[in-house]
Amino acid sequence: MGGFVSGFLFQMILRWHHMLSNVIPPNTMAGVNTNMLWDGLFHAFTWLVTLIGIFMLWNAAKYQVARATRLPSTKSFVGSLTLGWGLFNLTEGVIDHHLLAIHNVREVSNSRPWNIRFLIIGGGLMIKIGWRLMRGGVRRRMATSARRLA
Repeated sequence: MGGFVSGFLFQMILRWHHMLSNVIPPNTMAGVNTNMLWDGLFHAFTWLVTLIGIFMLWNAAKYQVARATRLPSTKSFVGSLTLGWGLFNLTEGVIDHHLLAIHNVREVSNSRPWNIRFLIIGGGLMIKIGWRLMRGGVRRRMATSARRLA
């Protein structure tokens, strides 16, 4: 989910960067086309990972229903999603912005502060919020009617 937000917010709405904008500047039609291709490949990858995650979640839910065990609370579930988003941001930020330097959060003359803020807020803060939500969530007993649906 974090990859989708990154894609539509930073690449499409704000137009701060493209996947290869630090390597191939999008200041010519060829540069724009190459960057759009790699943006599309990034979105296809995030869609595939999300689809796999949905099937894993569905399979885990069926297993939980069959065993009549407790499901995580909404708070814990949202915390897990937030933690995963923060881990994605941290990983993508370190690899793409710092190690490979293929793009920056914002393609400006001094992009380093933008990249650092992204790691702190988009990575660290999201991980911290997600962890706190997960730890504070209470597991609920599954409803009897939900067990019958399986």
